[in-house]
Amino acid sequence: MALHVFENDEYRPPVWKSYLYQLQQEAPHPRRVTCTCEVENRPKYYGREYHGMISREEADQLLSVAEGSYLIRESQRQPGTYTLALRFGNQTRNFRLYYDGKHFVGEKRFESIHDLVTDGLITLYIETKAAEYIAKMTINPIYEHVGYTTLNREPTLKKHLPVREDVPDRGPPGEEGGLEERVHTFRGPHWCEYCANFMWGLIAQGVKCADCGLNVHKQCSKMVPNDCKPDLKHVRKVYSCDLTTLVKAHNTKRPMVVDMCIREIESRGLKSEGLYRVSGFSELIEDVKLAFDRDGEKADISVNVYEDINIITGALKLYFRDLPIPVITYDAYPRFIEAAKHTDPDERLEALHEALKLLPPAHCETLRFLMAHLKRVTQNEKENLMNAENLGIVFGPTLMRAPDLDAMTALNDIRYQRQVVESLIKNEDVLF
Repeated sequence: MALHVFENDEYRPPVWKSYLYQLQQEAPHPRRVTCTCEVENRPKYYGREYHGMISREEADQLLSVAEGSYLIRESQRQPGTYTLALRFGNQTRNFRLYYDGKHFVGEKRFESIHDLVTDGLITLYIETKAAEYIAKMTINPIYEHVGYTTLNREPTLKKHLPVREDVPDRGPPGEEGGLEERVHTFRGPHWCEYCANFMWGLIAQGVKCADCGLNVHKQCSKMVPNDCKPDLKHVRKVYSCDLTTLVKAHNTKRPMVVDMCIREIESRGLKSEGLYRVSGFSELIEDVKLAFDRDGEKADISVNVYEDINIITGALKLYFRDLPIPVITYDAYPRFIEAAKHTDPDERLEALHEALKLLPPAHCETLRFLMAHLKRVTQNEKENLMNAENLGIVFGPTLMRAPDLDAMTALNDIRYQRQVVESLIKNEDVLF
């Protein structure tokens, strides 16, 4: 995790603790035990690790070759249900296995059985070797000495611990309350900003505060105050910073980038041909980004520094693209897409109105302000040649990103993204 050093005597960079990271490196690796014969009625989502209806004793014998060995079998007691048998700690452990498009034994969903087993072995190994250590992690926290950081957030994934098959009447997991919506998958090694310990696992290793961006273990999150507010001295970037985090830190209604860029564009660029469609020089757009990151609201983006208005429009579009959570959030995205699919104009407006209610206040206010600006852009269409449809093409993928990482889904949604933005522009006075 990258650390920012501040010119402040009170700030002391924490020392990240490596014990749990070392344990994760030592955890057993998955070893698939393949079936050498053809098995009838093998579910299409399982591979050669599926052995059909074999007994626990047979599975135990097959898995005795090494730690981390695994296979899938059909339950003899409950035909039609499946069990993941896994060798750990010199014994075979059995977990009820589910599939709903992804594989799971608890609340975490995995694309492959291999990933599920990898994550399970890490969790079992660490919680076996370091149970006492983990129980004491929240003692001597570093929370008071850590800045609020904002890292890229993927669509919400849910955290779980493995569910044993032999637990009576245990069905598929249900929804939980509390911080579940903040469970986060971190790319690469990350450390908890409360206890300074490594956040273990393959996915959904911890939780991320939706307001201040703090990254912590789920158990450590119970120790963090609920009324968190980012400290401005620790919010050192403007671009790539969570939108809500930025406006709370600066105590503004909208990000200053949005206000300043739109003010500059409206003062001298509304009649510019191809506004927002024409690209400016990428090096100069990067200069604007660095100016905001360095100087904040004191950044100079005037005509004296950037004569080409396309530099400013490019910087504004880049700001929206760089947001870790898009203006139209991952949670609200499906509702906006469904709204765009309505063919009846009144039904579409009603659906958009309901979808807007799902946005956090800072996101909704930013979207409102932007749509009012784009409406004024369309009122100068004769000069700038930009109507609502053209702007929808530009801003659809800029303001919305599909939470499903499937490429085909994202591709199919492009036309609906355009229609969403086009409808918002045309009806901004009614919808907001």
